[in-house]
Amino acid sequence: MLNNRVLKLTVCGMLIAIGIAIPMFSPLKVVLEPASFTLASHVAIFIAMFISPAAAAAVTLGTTLGFFLAGFPLVVVIRAASHIVFALCGALYLRAGGAEVQMALKVRLFSLGVALAHGACEAVVAGGFYFSGAMSAGYYQRGFEMSVLLLVGVGTVIHSMVDFEIAGVILRALRRQRNIAGLLVRG
Repeated sequence: MLNNRVLKLTVCGMLIAIGIAIPMFSPLKVVLEPASFTLASHVAIFIAMFISPAAAAAVTLGTTLGFFLAGFPLVVVIRAASHIVFALCGALYLRAGGAEVQMALKVRLFSLGVALAHGACEAVVAGGFYFSGAMSAGYYQRGFEMSVLLLVGVGTVIHSMVDFEIAGVILRALRRQRNIAGLLVRG
């Protein structure tokens, strides 16, 4: 039991470190404020969702710290903090019925559901900044539909699903590791 706890803590620590490092050092990032897209920035969160709700929450806080330390605009950092919603909802769903997420179609539907929640939360954050007048003139020139709904909302759904696929590849490899496979919810 203790070894399992230590292993879980170690894996979570590694995921947090990865979640901090990716936004800080990834060369694969595009910032079109209020949107930003950093490839694989959600992968650590998605893997943590398959460990536990607490792991998902901790890794989400770590990735938020990564975006803050990388010097991203405040709206991007707050959007990263909003990941707590989809991470906890996804982890709780997996904990309650992870066996249901077995077939490829169900995995894609789960990914889409998480992505829609993800996009909605980020659009709400960006919308709050937009309507508070806290954005630069470029946002208002593009308009709410382009800046918030399309770039942040729809862009996040697509970005989320791409990162979920990357996480799926890593999860399949982790499931082959006997010592780590026991930590993961079946999915």
